[in-house]
Amino acid sequence: MTHIAIIDYGMGNLRSVAKAIEHVAPDAQVIVTSDPRDVARAERVVFPGQGAMPDCMRELDARGAREAVVEAAATKPFLGICIGQQMLFEHSEEGDVPGLGILPGRVVRFPSDARMSAPDGMRLKVPHMGWNEVRQVDPSHPLWRGIADGERFYFVHSFHIAPASEADATAHTDYGVRFTSAVGRANIFAVQFHPEKSATAGLQLLANFVSWNPEIPSR
Repeated sequence: MTHIAIIDYGMGNLRSVAKAIEHVAPDAQVIVTSDPRDVARAERVVFPGQGAMPDCMRELDARGAREAVVEAAATKPFLGICIGQQMLFEHSEEGDVPGLGILPGRVVRFPSDARMSAPDGMRLKVPHMGWNEVRQVDPSHPLWRGIADGERFYFVHSFHIAPASEADATAHTDYGVRFTSAVGRANIFAVQFHPEKSATAGLQLLANFVSWNPEIPSR
């Protein structure tokens, strides 16, 4: 039986993530936990969340889960979702706070100038909320299996990642500006959108994660 830990640090409705994974992996044991021992025992780890970056980092540390997240990202298949993607990077403009530094790069706010306009000239609102196309940089990545390039996923965010290395980007999305909406490196895959809210395509991505067996980097 596969053991999957969903890290709970008090930010966001994690039950929707758990239910979506239980749906695509009915034989797996899925637990929502803040206990580092549970995270260490799990074979796969999901790191979701919603809210402001400073609050998320504070709550992660308050629950003693920081080291468990860093260790899991280094040793097993690891999926970051929404703020769980942003927290993997080095620094965020939201609250001017450091992230976990697992991946190089930063988190930036959508611009507030004329660039935030649709092709028809209509002003785009921030937060970016709703369905949008995800353009795959590397369609051969196992987590894109069965998902068409340009498939639509559900987003809710005002900030987005700016990876230091374009090689880490596995998908882009356009919303006034083009931003990186998914990253992948070795055993880590992380998305800005919410697969648990993204209907069939989102469930397919979660199913792909459950069956993904990446090579774990040597330490």
